[in-house]
Amino acid sequence: MQTVGQTATDAAKERIDDLQRAGCRIIQNPELFCFGMDAVLLAAFAQPHIHAGMKVLDLCSGNGVIPILLDARLDKAPVSYTGVEINPVCVDMARRSALMNGQQERIRFIEEDIRNICAQPAQEGLEAPGGAGAGKGQACGRIAPASFDAVTVNPPYMSGGGGLKTDSYDRTIARHEVLCGIGDVAKAACFALRPGGHLYMVHRPHRLGDIFSALSSYSLEVKRMRMVYPYQDREANMVLLDAVRGGKSYIHVEEPLIIYQEKGVYTQEVRDLYG
Repeated sequence: MQTVGQTATDAAKERIDDLQRAGCRIIQNPELFCFGMDAVLLAAFAQPHIHAGMKVLDLCSGNGVIPILLDARLDKAPVSYTGVEINPVCVDMARRSALMNGQQERIRFIEEDIRNICAQPAQEGLEAPGGAGAGKGQACGRIAPASFDAVTVNPPYMSGGGGLKTDSYDRTIARHEVLCGIGDVAKAACFALRPGGHLYMVHRPHRLGDIFSALSSYSLEVKRMRMVYPYQDREANMVLLDAVRGGKSYIHVEEPLIIYQEKGVYTQEVRDLYG
């Protein structure tokens, strides 16, 4: 039976990539699942709405790129970030990246299945993010209910048997809904968010029906949506969503984001996003 994190941490296979933001770098292992443009776009999409004093939860955190990028984009403002990731190898890399960048006081990572966030009784003595006590029976694991202002997530995109499976179990669980589905993401986000808190998600347009249904069932209403196109004359391949816990039913569809103006050449907006 395969287990999460079965691939051993091997320093020789790791690399350190420059995020080109505030001098921050990130540790990655190509044998696992390196971050892509979707994470960069999500961080840029959420950033204008994140400010000092907020608490941000990152679900399916992987190697921690989204909280690390957000912290860098916000010039290391006093925002508290918590990343939840099931793969212990990724958690280890994320923690070392935050330490390398001097971000360890603002960013922490928890090794946990997001399905357990609202499925297990609290353990006495554990603290919620920001140091607030997580009273017995009031929280699950180390996440207190309604304790976050914002949630970010770049979840597995492919449902069930959809898409091509890889020969790596670690890559498979990052891409496919093997260990968590969109319903699990919505449930965890609803549990963690305060009323009026925002969920920022990047996903695939062909899953919008599933996404809207799952979010609505947990009182998360999409308020902003932006489609992402590889080229102006191609079909959209990503969608950025901003949903509010307890929000009213009204969606603002933003202008499309085009990635390439021609092969290998980013549009000016994308170049600006990369800084």
